Amino acid sequence: MEGERQTWLRCLLAGAVFVVCMAGTTLPTPLYPLYQEKFGFSELTVTVVYAVYAFGVIGVLLLAGNASDTIGRRPTLLWGLGFSAASAICFLGADTVGWLYAGRLLSGLSAGLFTGAATAYVMELAPRGGASRATFVATAANMGGLGCGPLLAGLLAEYAPDPLVLPFAVHLALVVLSAGVLLWLPETVRERRPLTAVRPQRPALPAQVRAVFVPAAIASFVGFALFGVFTSVSPAFLARFLHVENHAVSGLVVALAFFASTAGQLAVGRVGVARSLPLGCAVLFAGLALLAVALYTDLLVFVVLSAVVGGAGQGLAFRAALSSVAAAAPADQRAAVISTLFVVAYTGISIPVIGVGLLADPLGLDRAGLVFIACMLLLVASAAAYLIRRPVRAEHP
Repeated sequence: MEGERQTWLRCLLAGAVFVVCMAGTTLPTPLYPLYQEKFGFSELTVTVVYAVYAFGVIGVLLLAGNASDTIGRRPTLLWGLGFSAASAICFLGADTVGWLYAGRLLSGLSAGLFTGAATAYVMELAPRGGASRATFVATAANMGGLGCGPLLAGLLAEYAPDPLVLPFAVHLALVVLSAGVLLWLPETVRERRPLTAVRPQRPALPAQVRAVFVPAAIASFVGFALFGVFTSVSPAFLARFLHVENHAVSGLVVALAFFASTAGQLAVGRVGVARSLPLGCAVLFAGLALLAVALYTDLLVFVVLSAVVGGAGQGLAFRAALSSVAAAAPADQRAAVISTLFVVAYTGISIPVIGVGLLADPLGLDRAGLVFIACMLLLVASAAAYLIRRPVRAEHP
């Protein structure tokens, strides 16, 4: 019993390190209005600063997606923490917009290294028979960490001094502590090779996967696009149109979307993969519709509802998409197919968000948001229609 407790402690500590890294990627979210005020830039700049993060993630997925399998989990995660610390330092010393771009790019590199490696590490540290609990720990750490970032930054920005300094100083201290924890935890990859053995991970889409991949990719794209808009421009919308000046409230609204996503991902186990993807599309549709109502009525209650409903839909759809694509892919190409899905998903975080930024100046932020919602509703409805005609099968080939 004592040995099992020790093993679970290691698993939970790895999950805590996962939380710290992912929290750093969303930490600037409620602070963007303050940066706009400090540097005087437009909504387009906000969205581009945010989207640079996705380019960092995609770059790592393509160039070093197999890093942790090659050099080991701990070295990969230490590199990820290093990029996270460098990102925090960029934000701490930011006196021009260029530092924000650099900070977001480094944050993307850290997330790209962490997402796969930390998930595998948490599951490998769990005791035998603990795979289900370990999956819960990894899922909660990933999405929960993303939710903790804006919540922590919003609270510190509202109720503590130096709102553009203290959140990143606290995060930097947590990163240092996490590095110490990682150095104490054991390595789980037995046969390690040098860094030079890391090879680019080419995306792949075998013919037998395409029927499953199309609706899965569309749902993933829309879900991540919804998160992208929430985490980039929702604080500005809340301040400008709803007169919500409290940074803690704006951080909480964004955090709710990520926490709801965690709940949606956990629900897939009960609902089943085959049902979760179309159900996730339907819930995503409802979340987008609620966001449209929020933009039209300028009522906070609909913003909160859209965060919760849209987040739950994203969680349901993405975990089901990942499971169905992995099940349909040939074993020797599974990693490459999953990487392709992640590239599509993270493209959803960047391109639609930049589109909102481009339209914000000529149309206004609210109307730009409505155009975005109309496009995403069309996409998710097409995915749902496809699934009705050709239901996803979750079995391995």
